[in-house]
Amino acid sequence: MNTEYIKPMDIEKRSMEIIAEHLGDAVIDAENRDVLMRVIHTTADFDYVENLKFSAGAVSAGIDALKSGAHIVTDTNMAFAGINKKLVKQLGGDVHCFMADAEVAEKAKAQGITRAAVAVEKACELKNELIFAVGNAPTALIKLDEMIKQHKVKPKLIIGVPVGFVNVVEAKEIIMQSGIPYIVAKGNKGGSNVAAAICNALLYKIRR
Repeated sequence: MNTEYIKPMDIEKRSMEIIAEHLGDAVIDAENRDVLMRVIHTTADFDYVENLKFSAGAVSAGIDALKSGAHIVTDTNMAFAGINKKLVKQLGGDVHCFMADAEVAEKAKAQGITRAAVAVEKACELKNELIFAVGNAPTALIKLDEMIKQHKVKPKLIIGVPVGFVNVVEAKEIIMQSGIPYIVAKGNKGGSNVAAAICNALLYKIRR
């Protein structure tokens, strides 16, 4: 077994080559390929070839929004930490996570609802174009759909990849019917790392 030191960039390059080899002749939309490969690179899970769903033009919509200075709102501090905030800020945007906000926590307790739902309400007050990247809380997607139907927000892209078993599948299906561009991991799989990976894949496509 070869255990010699390999430079970080070489590791990523070789990893992407291995992923491409495994994908073989799989039919993947050229626009979506980099995003899918980044998710597989993050998770080592080739199920995303079938699970990761893109609405028509979703990747382009996300890239255009980021180039215009859109802000990214996520539902976990883990995703917040994983998103390349330097690149977002270079484009004129910012990254937000309101889950630890004291006002959000207080309002959620008073209303008996999740902090994720209240955090979406707070995010909708931002005066910017928005991309939502949800990796944990299906209630965030449900509240977001409600706000969209009330014409209180119109996101440029929804990344709906919460992981889990309760209301997860249903919440993702709701988003896929919302009329908003989406990237969704169908089924129970997903997570904050997947949400961050998708955001970074979009950012890296711009950087190129």
